[in-house]
Amino acid sequence: MREFTVPATTSVSDEENLTDVVWANAERFAAGVSFRRRVDGDWTDVTAKDFAAQVTAVAKGLMASGIELGDRVGLLSKTRYEWTLLDYAIWAAGGVTVPIYETSSPEQVEWILSDSGAKTVVVETAEHHAMVQGLVDRLSELTDVRQIEPPSPGDGSGAGPAGAIDEFVALGTEIGDEAVRERAASVGAEDLATLIYTSGTTGRPKGCELTHRNLLAQTRAAVDGFPRLMQAGNSVLLFLPLAHVFARIIQCSSVYARITLGHTPDVKNLVTELGEFRPTFVLSVPRVFEKVYNTAKQKAHSEGKGRIFDAAAATAVDWSRAQDDGGPGIGLRVKHAVFDQLVYSKLRAVMGGRCVAAVSGGAPLGERLGHFFRGIGVPVLEGYGLTESSAASTVNTEEHLKIGTVGRPVAGVTIRIDSDGEVLIKSPGVMRRYWRNKQATDDTLADGWFHSGDLGELDEDGFLRITGRKKEIIVTAAGKNVAPAVLEDRVRAHPLVSQCMVVGDKQPFIAALITLDPEALPAWARENDKPDGASAADLAEDKDLIAAVQEAVDEANKAVSRAEAIRKFRVLGIDFTEDSGHLTPTLKLKRAAVAKDFAAEIDSIYVG
Repeated sequence: MREFTVPATTSVSDEENLTDVVWANAERFAAGVSFRRRVDGDWTDVTAKDFAAQVTAVAKGLMASGIELGDRVGLLSKTRYEWTLLDYAIWAAGGVTVPIYETSSPEQVEWILSDSGAKTVVVETAEHHAMVQGLVDRLSELTDVRQIEPPSPGDGSGAGPAGAIDEFVALGTEIGDEAVRERAASVGAEDLATLIYTSGTTGRPKGCELTHRNLLAQTRAAVDGFPRLMQAGNSVLLFLPLAHVFARIIQCSSVYARITLGHTPDVKNLVTELGEFRPTFVLSVPRVFEKVYNTAKQKAHSEGKGRIFDAAAATAVDWSRAQDDGGPGIGLRVKHAVFDQLVYSKLRAVMGGRCVAAVSGGAPLGERLGHFFRGIGVPVLEGYGLTESSAASTVNTEEHLKIGTVGRPVAGVTIRIDSDGEVLIKSPGVMRRYWRNKQATDDTLADGWFHSGDLGELDEDGFLRITGRKKEIIVTAAGKNVAPAVLEDRVRAHPLVSQCMVVGDKQPFIAALITLDPEALPAWARENDKPDGASAADLAEDKDLIAAVQEAVDEANKAVSRAEAIRKFRVLGIDFTEDSGHLTPTLKLKRAAVAKDFAAEIDSIYVG
């Protein structure tokens, strides 16, 4: 059993809450730019004074609509400025925000609204409004449904001629500003701030009770851990779902540290948005960084510049590795400088040109990509945490960085590796309990420790390496325990591959289901003289494609023993997506759903 603690640098007093900083910023830094938001296609500044006034006006409307201390308010929307405005207004009115992914199914929405006992829900679109309105008769505690986007005349939403923000402002005109300040001041650190429901990869989503103390402690730990990134005047463009705790902490940290925050809802336009917003840093999940690398590589190869890109990538990795081993020699420094002009500067430009670092969480990035991005001048700082721990419990920082790990504990956190390898967490960010679920609470919270369900290792310097998940460990017929993540991450690194799920529980050997990247496939097909418009289904059994995917599998197998290696695989004719029900909104595999829907394909691997 190994344990590592990083002492807390600050504390949260009992009377504090998340809205305190809104009023403080307005009073001390009124003209500071807190946000930049899209208005009629252009980025428009929102000052600290503006934001405080808007929070106050919306909070008055929430209070006038009947929101009392502790009432739950659902928020179903893509990432946008109004999300953050409503979040702080709900807190200022003494309410509890219940975020819901905008891609959630009606069944998931009904469960979250019903289980949380939400009194009001604010949705984004007319489609969302119609879906929730259809559930109202079955949700006895829900009394108010409002829509962020102003409805078109005759759309049948019943939301009125204005959007939710304007409606709340109009509702609250009879309430004074001082009433909001009094209501906000009555909320303390131990009061509930939000109910965030888990992604439900292993069953029905559970509501995690996160208090103002939880989120404030983690916010201050983030600001403390990233002194270069988390400083006033910097900027970040948020494109991850704000329903996810990772994005939520960055939101709170930006407001707390006076970082200019921008929102963009659609990653399809991400390159354009990054180029216009030009953030100081970004945060994302590993799949986005994989896509940046794979897209750049594919583009270079299709333009006949593949050898240059591959040499540049190898040099970036070598240069990064040398940082941990005495520094690069003169030859490597010269090569790196040449490729910086030819390749790396163009990749940095894709991220806006001013990005000095990126923060990644949600899944392992992998050492190769970690070294690559540090080598091009944009270190990706990996962290680890869960909804239950209010996001990051460990993180790599610019001062303490070890690629291939998820960093050291953040301030105030203790990490322990239990006798069976499970990662245990003790932290001021750990949730109070699961909402209305004593059994789940008792199963995961014991003696002050949160049992994460993840398996890991701590080195002598306190850096944590996640090796797998207890419930995902595959036990072969021969009794060999296999952690699938190591193999899956490496297979996904291939430009042709979108997703990979390793299988083999109670089977004689390890195998995998593999899907193809729909963006990379057309270029590969042209280069290999395949028919125009050939789909993944058309090429799933093509011998050249199988050979290309075999290269990815062979590379992944180098990381494990022979008994753990992938011996067979099937290329599927469709991709795993959130819409298909096979991925969570943060792109984690729903293994049970994949195993059920592709049972025949899995069985065919082991026939005979």
